[in-house]
Amino acid sequence: MSEPMIRLDKLTKRYPGHDGAAVDAIDLAMPKGEIVILVGPSGCGKTTTLEMINRLIEPTSGRIFLEGEDVTHVDPDQLRRRMGYVIQQIGLFPHQTIAQNIATVPRMLGWDAKRTNARVDELLHMVGLDPSRYRDRYPKEMSGGQRQRVGVARAMAADPPVMLMDEPFGATDPITRERLQNEFLRIQEDIGKTIVFVTHDIDEAIKMGDRIAILDVGSRVAQYDTPEAILSHPASAFVEQFLGAGILLKRLNLSRVEDVEVATGEWPTIDRGSTGEQARAQLRKSGRSHLLLLDDQRRPARWIGAADLERSDAGTGDLSGLGTEVQACVDLRATLNGALQEMLLNANGVAVVVDREGAYAGTLDLDTIIAAIRRMRAASPDGDVPLDPA
Repeated sequence: MSEPMIRLDKLTKRYPGHDGAAVDAIDLAMPKGEIVILVGPSGCGKTTTLEMINRLIEPTSGRIFLEGEDVTHVDPDQLRRRMGYVIQQIGLFPHQTIAQNIATVPRMLGWDAKRTNARVDELLHMVGLDPSRYRDRYPKEMSGGQRQRVGVARAMAADPPVMLMDEPFGATDPITRERLQNEFLRIQEDIGKTIVFVTHDIDEAIKMGDRIAILDVGSRVAQYDTPEAILSHPASAFVEQFLGAGILLKRLNLSRVEDVEVATGEWPTIDRGSTGEQARAQLRKSGRSHLLLLDDQRRPARWIGAADLERSDAGTGDLSGLGTEVQACVDLRATLNGALQEMLLNANGVAVVVDREGAYAGTLDLDTIIAAIRRMRAASPDGDVPLDPA
């Protein structure tokens, strides 16, 4: 078996005046290139464990190994330069531009300006921010979700082998959080970092993690395994209780839109330059109640119904002002659980699926989700129990 990227050997933290240990002799091996989630109830020591890995908090006892090297007592500043760090509050320097924020560690490492600027632009592209628009802005001029992306870019600036993330998406609204999670998983496909990720949200853990460590008080490991294994075989009553109700539905976080068959011809589409008469002909031919208007980059723009077309100028005119804006839109990396939630926003009962560039890729409906649930149910230990007993 290959050496893990990170190994914790009986790592312990005790604070003066406290009877119990904040972290009690935790043993964990974290494989190279995987996202390892630390999850558990409040006060279980998740963040303390994370901060001991890069020695923001010094352990009372035990050892930390990085790529087989004992780094428990090496210079902590040198150690931290080998680890990117992202926190919930992001921690961007308000008086520095976005480019200067991202360049923090490269400057400390003595990179020249040409190399640093190229890396800043590369990372802004990677996190979906146009360098020409954002590199000279200040944090206060950006949204919370954009600042979070910059925080991730800054953590990756010197290309560290390890990233530590403490509730990185916790301060964002649910829609932004879902999109940031999907974007980060897309980035991880390209960069393949070893990531230790703290969250209190078991659904986020299931979605994001290659492995999950469910921690009890004192960071004692109640179960450490893949999301599939934990959901299929909880190791204890504590784990089962922490997972909560609806385990079968939580398994929807294990499957992604790209894993199921996306319908490509179920709903008619039309481009922005088409006329109302062409749109009506499309609708009549399809037998559907609505069609999907695509913009010049084939991105979903609006749902337009027959009634909208009847109210519009008969033959000519811009279709972009008709109908309603597309709300339920998911990319191929979204989980089926995320897609199901998006469907509830759409009166048509479908989610519009887009590719990595945001171009239209098809639709996903409730029947497809139900079929996936049935397959999961059939594969579970109690698979002989029908989904609908009636």
